[in-house]
Amino acid sequence: MELFDTHAHYDAEEFDADREQLLAGLPSQGVTLVVNPGCDLPSSQKAAELSERFPHVYAAVGVHPENCGDWEDGFLLKLRALSAKAKVVAIGEIGLDYYWEENPPRERQQQVFRDQMALAGELNLPVIVHDREAHGDSLAIIKEFPHVRGVFHCYSGSVEMAHELVKRGWMISFTGVLTYKNARKSLEVAAAIPMEHLMIETDSPYMAPVPCRGRRNDSTLVCYVCEKLAEIKGISAEECARITLENGKRFFGIA
Repeated sequence: MELFDTHAHYDAEEFDADREQLLAGLPSQGVTLVVNPGCDLPSSQKAAELSERFPHVYAAVGVHPENCGDWEDGFLLKLRALSAKAKVVAIGEIGLDYYWEENPPRERQQQVFRDQMALAGELNLPVIVHDREAHGDSLAIIKEFPHVRGVFHCYSGSVEMAHELVKRGWMISFTGVLTYKNARKSLEVAAAIPMEHLMIETDSPYMAPVPCRGRRNDSTLVCYVCEKLAEIKGISAEECARITLENGKRFFGIA
C-alpha cells in the first residue's frame, strides 16, 4: 500500500531532533510521497530545501493567515522566486483564520489571501487553503479567481460548501480529525463527496489520529486517515490509498 501525505510540516521545530531520519525512512513505511507547505517565508524556504534533499518530498510556498501581519509587496517577489524551484508544486498554506483574536485583522488576511491567489493564477500553480471559522469569506475570495484550482486542507466546512468547491474542480482533504469522536461534520462530507475529489493528510506535527491522539503526528500515521476514509466509503484501505495517491499526484502535477 502506497500512501501520499499531502500536507505535513517537517520544517516545524517539533522535528528538529529526528527530521532527517524520519523523512529518510518514510518510503520503507509505505509513505511514498509528502508535500510540505510553508507558513511564512523562512518555512517556505526550508520546505523547498527539504524537497531538494529527499526524492519523495515536495514543497509548497506561502504565507499562512496567522503569519501575514508583516506582509509587504516584496514578499510576492520572494514567493515567486521560491516557486521557480523544481519541486515546488503549489502556493500554500494560504487562506483565512478568524479563530484566534490575536490574528492579523481580517481585512489584512483577505488582502494577503487575494495577493497569493493572484500569484498562483499567474504561475498556473494550485493553492493549499487554510480555512478556520471563515468559510463564507474563504469561498467568496476563491470565487474571485475562477481559473485557480486548489484544495481546502483539513476541511471543516459544510457538505453544501464542499459540493460548491467540487463543482469548481477543487479538492477536499482530511486529517486525523476524521477519526475523532466529535467529527460528525467531517464524516458527512467524506460520505457525500466523490472519491476523485478527496485527498488525505496528517498536518504533522499536529492533530494525530486515533489511536495516537496526543502524541506528535508524522506521516506514518496517515494510514489511519486512509483506513477511516475507506470505512466511510465502503472500500478497502488499499483501494483508498491507490485513489488518494492518484488524486494527489494529479492535483500537484507529480509524475
